[in-house]
Amino acid sequence: MPSQESRPTIRIPGTTSHTIAPRSGREGVLRYLKAGTGAPLVLLHTVRTQAEHFRHLIPLVEDHYTVYALDLPGMGYSEIVPGASYDEPAMRAGVERLLTELDLHDVTLVGESMGAVLALTTAADLPERVRRVVAVNTYDFRGGIARSGLLARVVVSGVLAPGVGPVIAGVEPKPALRTILQGGLGDKSALREDYVDELLQVGSRPGYPTVARGVYQALPSLIAARSRYPEVKAPVHLVYGEKDWSRPSDREADKQLLPAAEFTQVPKAGHFIALERPDVLADLLNAVA
Repeated sequence: MPSQESRPTIRIPGTTSHTIAPRSGREGVLRYLKAGTGAPLVLLHTVRTQAEHFRHLIPLVEDHYTVYALDLPGMGYSEIVPGASYDEPAMRAGVERLLTELDLHDVTLVGESMGAVLALTTAADLPERVRRVVAVNTYDFRGGIARSGLLARVVVSGVLAPGVGPVIAGVEPKPALRTILQGGLGDKSALREDYVDELLQVGSRPGYPTVARGVYQALPSLIAARSRYPEVKAPVHLVYGEKDWSRPSDREADKQLLPAAEFTQVPKAGHFIALERPDVLADLLNAVA
């Protein structure tokens, strides 16, 4: 459980918080939220967010699934391990720890953005455990969050710059974070102030600027992970917001790698569909529960 000083400010009714202990010194404690009853549904969040990213989706699906919303390694309230990698294989290892340590089978993996890539590569690794994958706005294209807008391009370029990058990563004014995240929304009002405050609280954890920089640096490994998509044996549903940062060519490229996948485009929605159109995801999931 998070310490009293770093307890989440957002409470999702019906959820309980749990942790998974590390198996070695190279791993950290993982935190996840659990709710509901039924077959397991694992939720994997986006770049620079955490399990509370699914605050609106969990209540809509918990009557049909046992929901596990994971804080990816180093993010949210999962432990920050000095020197840890945040490349795709390392983050995927955290997802696979959740599935194997809890011995989950018949799993529906739902990931958004970075989480969508991890859902697909985890399914490729653990076909015996994964029932289906819902990949929302896969984060596997050049530019990534820098496509959110001019401010995002300036900030991400600064964070990635040699020398000054770690310093810039530790400076995160609320208006800047709000503007960057709103660049991923068709409906700007879907970004609530209490959620921005929660993300800022997490961002103030000792060592978090290193995590944030590592996640931005991990984009090439997420792009490279596309080579694993054809290995996925489970049924896949690709979901994209009409106004997502990905371009039509990016979406078509993934459809070609996953030719049997179902495809849904959500009108007027952006990159963070779990925030602005959780009903679309809930309807899709509950229909096949």
